[in-house]
Amino acid sequence: MNNLSKTLVIALVVCLLQACKHGIGSNNMAQDTSGTINMMVDGDDSRFAMEAANGNLAEIAMGKLAITRGRSKQIKNFGAMMVKDHTKANNKLTTIAKAKNINLPVAADNIEQQIIAILSKKSGSDFDEAYMNMMIADDEMYVKLFGDESKKLQDPDLKAYAVKAQPILQNHLDAIDAIHDSMVNK
Repeated sequence: MNNLSKTLVIALVVCLLQACKHGIGSNNMAQDTSGTINMMVDGDDSRFAMEAANGNLAEIAMGKLAITRGRSKQIKNFGAMMVKDHTKANNKLTTIAKAKNINLPVAADNIEQQIIAILSKKSGSDFDEAYMNMMIADDEMYVKLFGDESKKLQDPDLKAYAVKAQPILQNHLDAIDAIHDSMVNK
């Protein structure tokens, strides 16, 4: 990967980390038939759900790219695992969000779309390297986010979701680290 591509990927990851750190606006209110607005989930919990959904959507899109644009069988298999696991996670999160009147995104945010666009222009070993580096950065961030949030979330369903998802995310990080090590040591 050339230095400009590496710099762009790193810059986008930094932006993504900042977006997650500062949260995304959320609609966490529901209006009943009498017109009374009720808080369903507190703002921090709602923001977490939105960040998690955004991450799921991005990981699914990037996983699909890995399947079609990757060179290494390891990368293709990892991409397939990401699509499967994050689709399942997003379906579970969507069910929780509907019950809590949380409006989740239906597409990855602009930052993630930019990362996906960069990855979509790559193929073969260039794609493998860029995807691997992106997944390591993303997975490290999401393992930390879910670990931290599982201790702070107030909503019991979102808390259970985070607790259950955190070891799966750690498994993803361990898997991509192992792929990285095997590819670097070739």
